[in-house]
Amino acid sequence: MLLAHRRSHGQPAAPMRRVGYLAVTTTALGGQLRDAFKQGMRDLGWIEGSNVEYRIASPGNGLERQDALANDLIGQKVEVIVAPGIQSALAAQRVTKTIPIVFANVGDPVSVGLVASLDRPGGNITGMATLTGEVMSKRIEILHQAVPAARRIAILLDESAPAAEVFWAAAQAACTPLGLVPLRVAANAPTQFGAAAEQIISQRSHAVVVVTSYMLFFERVSLQEQLQTTRLPVVYEYREQGIPGGLLSYGVSIVATNRYLARWVDKILKGAKPADLPVEQPTRFELVVNLKTAKALGLTIPQALLLRADEVIE
Repeated sequence: MLLAHRRSHGQPAAPMRRVGYLAVTTTALGGQLRDAFKQGMRDLGWIEGSNVEYRIASPGNGLERQDALANDLIGQKVEVIVAPGIQSALAAQRVTKTIPIVFANVGDPVSVGLVASLDRPGGNITGMATLTGEVMSKRIEILHQAVPAARRIAILLDESAPAAEVFWAAAQAACTPLGLVPLRVAANAPTQFGAAAEQIISQRSHAVVVVTSYMLFFERVSLQEQLQTTRLPVVYEYREQGIPGGLLSYGVSIVATNRYLARWVDKILKGAKPADLPVEQPTRFELVVNLKTAKALGLTIPQALLLRADEVIE
């Protein structure tokens, strides 16, 4: 009986690990991003309810509660905090200097003070940098190829966003060698979208490039409604912004990026320190071209560009 009793117990169960997830929205897209991260964890052997549990904190579509929610995650004794956006990463950084933080979808983590450098982040933070400033050059180049007659380019900024000036400088640098004129337009709140559209028209803009921020992304539907009144081609960073009315988008897949975050969390749960895990940069970018919009605007997209596209919406 004693032998049977010992066998029934077997090896002690592996400890349950606790991961915090500081979401940026409760929308369907927010759920898709969260599920992508969990899938990445499953691919690495982390099974929810078996060897890992998640503490999800979401402030809805507002930012004012993120610090409090980050503190709440700390109170739940999470071992690592996943921050899938710049605002959530900054909130987590403000409330802890010890618990590891893994971020995604941050354009320039050095300029906003999240890390000391990409190769040696230092501190308790690491993750994936989308390097929006560097990709801006390619996005404007693609716009120039798609609409070569467009010379005056409105650069729509949320000036309240971290690193807005970095991205404005990048847009200026991208326009100059192509002989394009960058026109600065600000929209710092949804209530300013209409005025921004009017300014774009009054400045005699030929096209619009939207510089992504938290607000401009999550208010993308109302933003697009206003920008469509300009009857101009609009370029976005993410696919989710460009559908249905944008002309094209060029940037990383935020879903794929969230799935990839699991690699850092896996290493941290196995003993690695964030300071020793370099911030990575994306190696793949998606070009999406919307032929419906092109047709509505009377534009013909060059065949060479269509052949390069990862997705063509017809």
